[in-house]
Amino acid sequence: MDSSGPPPLCFPNLNSSCRRLSLPRSETALLYTLLAFVSLLTVTLNLLVIISISHFRQLHTPTNALLLSLAVSDLVVGLLGMPIEGLRYMETCWLLGRLMCALTPYVSYCLLSASLGNMVLISIDRYLAICDPLLYSSKITVNRVKILICLCWACSLVYNGCILMGHLGRPDRFRSCHGECVVVISHLSGTVDLFVTFVGPCTVMVVLYMRVFVVAVSQVRVIRSQTVAANVKAAPAARKSERKAARTLGVVIAVFLVCFCPYYYPALAGQDTSTSLSYFAALSWIMFLNSCMNPLIYALFYPWFRKAIKLIFTLEILQAHSREIKIL
Repeated sequence: MDSSGPPPLCFPNLNSSCRRLSLPRSETALLYTLLAFVSLLTVTLNLLVIISISHFRQLHTPTNALLLSLAVSDLVVGLLGMPIEGLRYMETCWLLGRLMCALTPYVSYCLLSASLGNMVLISIDRYLAICDPLLYSSKITVNRVKILICLCWACSLVYNGCILMGHLGRPDRFRSCHGECVVVISHLSGTVDLFVTFVGPCTVMVVLYMRVFVVAVSQVRVIRSQTVAANVKAAPAARKSERKAARTLGVVIAVFLVCFCPYYYPALAGQDTSTSLSYFAALSWIMFLNSCMNPLIYALFYPWFRKAIKLIFTLEILQAHSREIKIL
């Protein structure tokens, strides 16, 4: 079979069509299987969080409202963002048309920004709950948190509309042939985005979580000093609690940095951020993986989530009055 001819076109009926870069069948099958697995895992984990918090009345708290909002944004990333971006890079052609070329990057960026905003709100919530419990119990209510969540989503929509204004108006302005969807964010806009969506939120999260850790450690030491005379085994247990708190906070910050840091490499390197960069697919997918990790970090650390999963898979949530089950 002669394979020395020119590569096939994305749109054979158009002379201006881009050329399709064909991959071996085995490699294509492996990549599609991996894409389906990651997307399904992301959707499943976040759907379990959504069902748990929505169904059980005891979980209707301000903190869990933030977790619910985070899970919704991450679920849509797994349901829409991951499959569409996977299709783009594996088919090496944009097959969804001009309108979807304009809307897809905007929707993906909005979802990721909303997810990031929710993580920042969660860090503020945990800081107030641990460091200022009197203010938290009197001022932080579910309705007020819902208002903050709405503001978070609204800011994400407006902010990304400003960043991608040029692309939304002319999604084909950087296209060199039919079958291409190129998004370019200038170095200036990318630098602004670096500080607004990475440096700022990262600084807030690190400072607040470090403050939470210091307060938690001081509380453990007070408890240890009060119980050491009565129980010699209390000291090792307290040290174990300190290490567990440190690991949890370390995982939260490390995963955030690992997932979001690479995306801002072009801005740090003084380049425009463009989907045509040879390494951009890797940068965007690393950031997408944060949506899969979020339910593990923010939900699996909670014992109630494991109990809720058991109730969901055993279909006990279908029973009458299951909403009132004591899950905490």
